[in-house]
Amino acid sequence: MNYSELAPAYIRAIAPYQPGKPISELERELGISDIVKLASNENPLGASTQAITAAHAALEDIGLYPDGNGFALKDALAKRYNVTHEQIVLGNGSNDLLELSARAFLSIGEKAVYSAHAFAVYALATQAVGATGITVAAREYGHDLDAMLGTAVAQRVKMIFIANPNNPTGTFLPGDALQRFLRELPGNILVVLDEAYNEYLPQSCRYDSVKWLGEFPNLIISRTFSKAYGLASLRVGYALGNPQVIDMLNRVRQPFNVNSVAQAAAVAALLDTEFVEQTFELNLRGMNQVSSGLTALGLEYIPSFGNFISFKVANATSVYSSLLQSGVIVRPIANYDMPDWLRVTIGLDNQNKKFLSALKQTLGVQ
Repeated sequence: MNYSELAPAYIRAIAPYQPGKPISELERELGISDIVKLASNENPLGASTQAITAAHAALEDIGLYPDGNGFALKDALAKRYNVTHEQIVLGNGSNDLLELSARAFLSIGEKAVYSAHAFAVYALATQAVGATGITVAAREYGHDLDAMLGTAVAQRVKMIFIANPNNPTGTFLPGDALQRFLRELPGNILVVLDEAYNEYLPQSCRYDSVKWLGEFPNLIISRTFSKAYGLASLRVGYALGNPQVIDMLNRVRQPFNVNSVAQAAAVAALLDTEFVEQTFELNLRGMNQVSSGLTALGLEYIPSFGNFISFKVANATSVYSSLLQSGVIVRPIANYDMPDWLRVTIGLDNQNKKFLSALKQTLGVQ
């Protein structure tokens, strides 16, 4: 018999998430070294020394289960954002938090809304619980809040996912536009605001969404330590929200979902503001370097507010393969309905140079 048929139809219909190609896989396939991975929006600086030191110290107790409530990390977050422990839930990366939101509040037949060209996990999390996902057409590769509002009200949806900045397009919604959207939205529609790339926003674009929690009890703010903090391998994120909403997420959360090493590293990383500032400055310089290089090559790209940039190129699949042969891993985004586009993470200066040189060679530009 076909055992896959024992699973519900909505599970069988899921197309699994495709991560960026690992360096080790490309080494095995092509037998090359000195590979630059610019596919997964990782921090090219790695993690801060303080976070690494804390992680090493936590290894002494790996024979014990972690604090299932994550007190120390919650306490650090509560002090940073002036919230209570009851307003915080920890996750095994922010993906976990997106899935917890769907599991806690969506059921078969209910609806969620997200934008075209937005993070693939929104659709996956919705589909995994048997809910119906509604994709709203993008505006200039970003979220069309007016269209999302209209669709949400007309379709009587229960949840809206918004990424700001958006992945993979890097587009940005100003804080006042988001706040206006929340005020116009019926209070019984939950909004998951995914701010995984929040730390990369320039000062002129920053807004304090945490202060909105008092006005909007239907708001869930999701953030991660995987990007600017450089803890991608440890998988640790957090969500902030109304205590009643957070309570529901905690009820479906797996016990010990954030390991002790991750918790310790995250506490130290949160306190190392100097490292985050170094990350921001490096990314700003690298973004200028890569965008200028793409312009010099005559390529269209989407101005980005994250730590990556998406650019358009003819024969994107072929260009991607050619870059792999040169030891440069970028990310195809055809699965985001952008078949002519590739996404590249901003790396160190020499990594950006290698990418631009390989791209120039691939395109045959003199």
